[in-house]
This record gives sequence, structure tokens and C-alpha cells, in this order.
Amino acid sequence: MYKGKKVAVVVPAYNEEKFIAQTIMTIPHFVDQIYVVDDASTDDTYEIASSMASQNGRLTVIKRPKNEGVGAAIISGHKEALKDRIDVMAVMAGDGEMNPTMLDKVLDPVVEGKADYAKGNRFSTPQHKKGMSAWRIFGSFLLTHLTRMASGYWRMSDPQHGYTAITGEVLQKLELDRIYKSFAFENDMLVKLNVLDARVIDIPMPVPASIRHSKKYSKIRYPRFIVKTSWLLFKDFFWRLWVKYIRRPLNRSSRQRFLRGGL
Repeated sequence: MYKGKKVAVVVPAYNEEKFIAQTIMTIPHFVDQIYVVDDASTDDTYEIASSMASQNGRLTVIKRPKNEGVGAAIISGHKEALKDRIDVMAVMAGDGEMNPTMLDKVLDPVVEGKADYAKGNRFSTPQHKKGMSAWRIFGSFLLTHLTRMASGYWRMSDPQHGYTAITGEVLQKLELDRIYKSFAFENDMLVKLNVLDARVIDIPMPVPASIRHSKKYSKIRYPRFIVKTSWLLFKDFFWRLWVKYIRRPLNRSSRQRFLRGGL
């Protein structure tokens, strides 16, 4: 238990045989459950994680039959956590790039009831983004503004940051199977959260040192990703307006008329 809450970490992993063991071992002891979700890896990620599960009672390993993207893996982990009645679910990538000593900072606003969803933000200070390529900074800047418009969270930054925590209560209200399955999962999640009026908070977080010194650190191909995500956010913008400001008020008005008629 962490501050009276049952906490779990979902670890999406695809071809992370070099990093998955270290990632699992460094997850803090206050975490009650760990769900490693292997997204149909072609290396030994699943085998390594499974061998560790036999000696770690809090570790569950899930193997997806088909590779569908990081979002699909996270959704599988969230569904398992909901079955186990976890209070707060965090996400830490299987490549070990998310600093485990920052987990309590991501969890605290959610555990303490100050937010429903917390996420990392590498752009809170100039020092935090130091070492990132100019292309990646531009892409993140563009997607931040597009996601702000699509989601309605105008103070949010760095929507691509996958270090997150969410309450089980809010997670139950989300239609998980309708959230985008690939790398734009976090962007689409923010849009869906706004429709639920969920409280979202950014957590200042520096870029990991290993990324700063790596020339090839991301599986995302940014030009294609930016185009696809921009189109997704364009559609999300109008979907949010329709659901939150047109369909919902119309349904509420119809129910009120029905009740008045019934009286």
C-alpha cells in the first residue's frame, strides 16, 4: 500500500530483452502489483519477465497475441489492474527510461486526491529538455498545442510523456477499447479524460541521462507520427465538442422533458 492506496505499475514492453529485467527490479517496493505486458515481442522479453515472475509474487506477465502498439499494451495492463481492484495505476515503459525514483512524485497528486490523472512534463524548465534534438523539440511543441486544442487541457504540456498515473475510479469510466492503440495513445487519452471532466496535472520531469547521450533512442518515426497524430487530434477536437457540448446536453434535456411529462 502507498499512503493507504493499492498501487500498480503497468509496464508495456516490445523487444526490450536488454532492459526489461532492470526495469522490473528497480520498481519501488511500495508498488503492490506489476503488470508487464509483452506486445508480441520477437525477442526474449516475455521469457525473461516470466522467469522473474516465478520468484516475484507481485509480478504478472501478460503476452499479447498480436503487436498492436504501446497503447494496446497499456490498455491490457489497465484491464488486469481493474480486475484486481487497484486504486491507482501508473505506467512505466519497459525500456528503463522512466526514473523509478520519480514514481512517488507522479503518484502523489492522484493518491492524495488532487488529480485524477498525472503525467510527466519535460518542458517545465529549459534545463529539463536539454539534450533533446531540435526536431524532437519542434514535434513535441507542435503536438502540445494541437493536443491542448483537441483535449481542452490548455495548461498541459508534453502530451507524449508516458510516465503517468490514473485513478481506478476514472479508468472504469473510460471506454478503454476506443482509445487509440499506438503511439498517440496519451494524446487520445487526454481527450477522453476531458469528456469525463477529469482533473489532469503535469509533473516536472527531466529527460533521462541515457536519452541525452543516445543518438537512436526512440521507436517513434516523428515525421509520420506527427502527420497521423495531427489528423487524429483534428477528429478528436470535433468529437469532444459533439459529445460534451451537444450530445450530452441534448440527452440531459430529453431526460428532463421525459421526467416532467411523467409527473
